[in-house]
Amino acid sequence: MNYILSIDQGTTGTTAVLIDAQSMSFVDKVNKEFQQIFPKPSWVEHNLNDIWESIESTIKEVLKKNNIEPDQISSIGITNQRETTCAFNKKGTPLANAIVWQDRRTSDFCHSLRDKEEFVKTKTGLKIDSYFSGTKMNWLLNNNDKVEQAHRSDNLLFGTIDTFILYKLSGSLAHKTEASNASRTLLMDLKTSDWCAELLDLFKVPRNTLPEICDSFCEFGKTKGLSFLPDGIPITGILGDQQSALFGQAGLSDGDLKCTYGTGAFMLLNTGTEIRESKHGLLTTVAYKENGTTYYALEGSTYICGAAVQWLRDNMGIVENSSDIEELARKVKNLDEMEHVMFLPFFTGIGSPHWSSDAKAAILGLTRDTGKEHIARACLDGMALSINDLLQAMALDIGSEIETLKVDGGAVVNELLMNIQSTISNVEIIRPRVIETTAYGAALASAIGAGLIGKEKIPELWKKDISFNGNKNELSHYEMKKEKWTKYIDSLFL
Repeated sequence: MNYILSIDQGTTGTTAVLIDAQSMSFVDKVNKEFQQIFPKPSWVEHNLNDIWESIESTIKEVLKKNNIEPDQISSIGITNQRETTCAFNKKGTPLANAIVWQDRRTSDFCHSLRDKEEFVKTKTGLKIDSYFSGTKMNWLLNNNDKVEQAHRSDNLLFGTIDTFILYKLSGSLAHKTEASNASRTLLMDLKTSDWCAELLDLFKVPRNTLPEICDSFCEFGKTKGLSFLPDGIPITGILGDQQSALFGQAGLSDGDLKCTYGTGAFMLLNTGTEIRESKHGLLTTVAYKENGTTYYALEGSTYICGAAVQWLRDNMGIVENSSDIEELARKVKNLDEMEHVMFLPFFTGIGSPHWSSDAKAAILGLTRDTGKEHIARACLDGMALSINDLLQAMALDIGSEIETLKVDGGAVVNELLMNIQSTISNVEIIRPRVIETTAYGAALASAIGAGLIGKEKIPELWKKDISFNGNKNELSHYEMKKEKWTKYIDSLFL
């Protein structure tokens, strides 16, 4: 039996997933978290060696756990945290810690380019924001001696996480990316799916340091020189994590919509081959590129979702495990106790649709009788309210109400959160059987790139698990919460 190996390299950990190459069914997964590095307030970094070690160890463990030999892997798919930016040399040695998508160190640089906002948005579909990779590359070139020296000696390679993983897997032979990841750099022209000379000049990023942009489904390279996998396994599918989740949710057609509840929360609406500009604070991005044709999406990005629970776990000690948050929050039996308690999860600013890089997180409305359970419930409320803002912006952009929302990601196992979301947003929430949709999407991409299946097969593979329809008895409470939320957001822009 042969298997597809999907490498899901996320913000807080790496997951190696095995998919049966014949039935395309989920076999098993292994996850490993790695260190989050915070050198200064609003700075977030990852050690690339930690990431590579997490990839190697999860692959070895998932194979061993299932008594599978490495030569039974027929192809590899990669999906990744997107805008996180890597600098390494031509031997594949990291030159600096990766600057994570959440990092805000380039905010001042972004503010200095405000007069270019309209030009950049037209070219890229994005805002000028420290969220995106081009600003991070500029910072590394100007502030890191190793990066600057490597550039002077023609030994500097930039990339997003997919590029770094591919380069390491291929024995330093394949310096490539694909369109969904490249569309998150501020350096790619949406219309051509190629690097734009004007944008490279604006952000002062040398073209020779950037990877080749490929289709999302193709042979990017083959494994070479690894201790844990044999030479010659083709890497045939790469997608940014949110696009991969859309793919895994069978979101292949114009109008298909999903939201992934991960470290952050990200909502994507497939717009087909049309580049649709948002009028309500969303982004235009690439969904995937196939046989030279680019497919696009509208995207809403909430920087903090599951990371808020992680903060309660790691920084505050309110829960021992992230999964404990649901049981703790359910201890609130009377929502009148929650009337004034608001959790604002803006640890790294606000993304879509408001775009406030200076916003900070807060817990408001505490009284002497506020307990851990109230903070836990308020945290779930804050996550759902943030995502509701994305849904409302999406509805305004498409000109109609949204009635159903497919969801995926680690936090969707929290059924209380799903019911809160359904109540707040007045939508039916649909959860699939396979909630590791991001990793599954990368496996599907790899299968297409390897010629194992065609794209038309994917809707047959998607299966519904359960739907959530909210709690009508809590409507008035959440209407009040939405009003308080809106007033707070509005106060940021006074």
